[in-house]
Formats: sequence, structure tokens, C-alpha cells
Amino acid sequence: MGSPQGSTLTTNMAGLVDGSSARAEVSFIDSLPVYVKELIAGGAAGAFAKTIIAPLERIKILLQTRTDGFQSLGVYQSLRKVLKHEGVMGFYKGNGASVIRIIPYAALHFMTYEQYRGWMLDNYSFLGSGPVVDLLAGSASGGTAVLCTYPLDLARAKLAYQVGDTRSKFGSGMKSLDPRPAYSGVTDVLTRVYRDGGIRGLYRGVGPTLAGILPYAGLKFYIYEEIKTRVPEEHRKSIVMNLSCGALAGLLGQTFTYPLDVVRRQMQVGTLQCSTIQGDARYGNTYEGLTSIVRNQGWRQLFAGLSINYIKIVPSVAVGFAAYDMMKVWLRIPPRQKLQAESSG
Repeated sequence: MGSPQGSTLTTNMAGLVDGSSARAEVSFIDSLPVYVKELIAGGAAGAFAKTIIAPLERIKILLQTRTDGFQSLGVYQSLRKVLKHEGVMGFYKGNGASVIRIIPYAALHFMTYEQYRGWMLDNYSFLGSGPVVDLLAGSASGGTAVLCTYPLDLARAKLAYQVGDTRSKFGSGMKSLDPRPAYSGVTDVLTRVYRDGGIRGLYRGVGPTLAGILPYAGLKFYIYEEIKTRVPEEHRKSIVMNLSCGALAGLLGQTFTYPLDVVRRQMQVGTLQCSTIQGDARYGNTYEGLTSIVRNQGWRQLFAGLSINYIKIVPSVAVGFAAYDMMKVWLRIPPRQKLQAESSG
């Protein structure tokens, strides 16, 4: 029977019997600090969720920024137009920057939320341990994640804003539908923006981003935890219930803060806007952006793309939570109650 194969099989079986390989895996995973596990779980879940909803995210940006040819189109018509001119890969333009950004963003968001929450519970006991702490910790973690990853979000917006006909190639290069400067990728965007505007250019639009993410992230955690307190104890561990609470929290938080997201997008792509856009998108600050959009484009523009945001937020939250829960099981992250008991003990 082939002695080399037999000896190899015998060795593998012996390894399985004595559990040496299993113990090595257990010791490696268990040796990781909890915050490292949270970073890994959050980053993986964020990347997977972002890729799933990338087509809807691309269309939302085109509607938000009033891109030529998309101002009067709905979601379905916009999807068909992108597919016609750019093919399936057009739905994922800018998704590379989005995934590169979301991995550290989601990782930092989850990890710093737990860290901020624990710090507040230890040092500001008068706040209690309820939703108020979740509101403050969520806001702080959202702001931290934004400041660390904002240039990548800027690159994603600029790449997604470009509309070109990649199915029609005459000569060399891409045939653009609009006379805008074409960026070749994330590195090209970051290099050119930094050359033209320095650090301030890389953080253009960060004001409305922070103004939007601070209340949104805080409200998301606040509403989620508040809803969970009203769920019977025997149903709180249900995945379906957690997904439902998270989706509702995301929908409510997004509705309240969406106009700030529109201002952020228009500020990010301001240098790419064509003269056909009413008003000047080079706003000096968030308030100027809000008032200028209402005056020149109408108040409805503050909610442009909100319907598609509703469509994408539910699967995004669902996929994100499901992936995060799977990663937590695989990485053996203890429940929050157990961690708090160990730290207090």
C-alpha cells in the first residue's frame, strides 16, 4: 500500500488523536487580546457587508451629487444606465477604496466603542450603565473611526462620482461621458488631492462628516440598546431579533442625519462638479452647504438618495451583524457581561 502515504496517514491520524494541532489553534486564538479579536471581527464584517451593497452605494452617490444624466432618474433607471455604459464592474467603482476604508473603520468603530464604554463605566458611574453611555461611547467611537479613515472615504467618493463609458473604447483609455479629470485609482486620488490641497484637501468635507457621524453613531447604539431593553429576556439572544433591532436603529439614525451626508458628498466632489449644477458646491462650512443646497437646489435635494439608503441599510446591517456574530464565535470573544464581570472582579 505505498509506505510513504501510509506513514503520512498514520502521522496525521496520530496528530488528530493527541489533539496537538487543535491545541495549537486554540492556544493561538485564545492568546490574542480581546481588543485584537474585536478589530479582526469588525473589519471582516464591515468589508463583507460593504461589498454586498456596493451597487446601491454607487447609485446613492450619483444621486446625491446630482451627476449629469442622473438628476431626473430613479434608482432602477440609474442602475440600468450604469450597467449599460460601464458594465457590471461599474457598480463596484470606488468599492476598492470603500473596502480599504471600511476594514479599519469598522474595526476601530467596534473596538473603540467597547473601550470608550468600559472607560465611562469605570470613571463616570453617575452616567449609569444604560443607553446614555451607549450614546456617548457610540458618538466618540464614530468620530475616532472617521478621523482615522476619512481620506479613504474622500477617494471613494471621487472614484464613484466619475461616470465613463468603459464599453466603448476608441483609441486608448476610457471614453468619458463628462469632461472631468479621471482618476486611475485610490493612490492616484490621494496623491493628486494632496498635491493640490495638502492635508486640508484630504480632509475636505470632514466637518459635515463628523457632524453627521457623531449623532448617527450615537443614536444607532442608543436606539439599539434601548429597543433591546424592551425585548423579553428569552428573546434577546435571537439573531433575528438583534438584526431587527439593529436595522431599525440604523434606519432612524440615518433619517435624522442624512442631510449632513448630502452636504459631505457635495463638498467631497466639489472640484469635479460641472457648471450645469445649480450653485457652487465649494461650501465653506456645513451650515453654508445646507442653506446653499436648499436655496439653489431645493430642500428635497437634502434627501436625494435617501430611498436607496433605506434599501441598502437593512441588508448592510443584517449582513454586518451576521458576519460579526460568526467572527465572534470563531474567535471565541466572550460576551460583554462576562468581560465586565472579569474586569470588575
